[in-house]
Amino acid sequence: GPTREAIDPVRYIGNVSSGKQGHAMAAAVARRGAEVLLVSGRTAESSPAGVTVKHVESARDMLAAAEAALPVDVAICVAAVADWRVEGTAKGKLKKARGVPRLALVENPDILAALAHRHAQRPRLVVGFAAETEPDQKRLVAAAAAKRLAKGCDWIVANDVSLDADTIGGETNTVHLVTSAGVESWSAMAKTVVADRLAGRIAVHLDTEAPAA
Repeated sequence: GPTREAIDPVRYIGNVSSGKQGHAMAAAVARRGAEVLLVSGRTAESSPAGVTVKHVESARDMLAAAEAALPVDVAICVAAVADWRVEGTAKGKLKKARGVPRLALVENPDILAALAHRHAQRPRLVVGFAAETEPDQKRLVAAAAAKRLAKGCDWIVANDVSLDADTIGGETNTVHLVTSAGVESWSAMAKTVVADRLAGRIAVHLDTEAPAA
């Protein structure tokens, strides 16, 4: 789901992510027997069965919760993390009578890159999601492939979240799984099916890559 970056005690910078895909992912891997910690921003989605949930507000909260959970076998980064936050949150409500405030923004930590570049505690598999507003699928995949390399993750799942795609808040998703081996383009399907299919791929990968006893 989304993070919220406080402007003052009653206002924040956020986004319209519903958290549906992330909650579906947590449920899918739990059904396959994984011990799951779901770190979630505010969402209307119910907590999945068999999953421990840690609710957070900001990107910094989310990063702290993710790092506190280490070591883990797999990190799946689905959340719509705000890229920026306000530099210096106001302690009191900003008054309209004082005019339009000028907000200085600073960059939030990159949670996916932070987990992917861990050393002793790097998860065996780091999976990211790349939300793009690019209807041209070739350019969307190219952007996701570049993002995978830049962030250092193993897999990245790209999808189009432009307004006419009806992905954010909707029940379906059309994704491209980008790995070092290439690209798999999946047809439009329910987010729960996307999650189950990806969970299956993760299970196969872990079995194949299992360390010797």
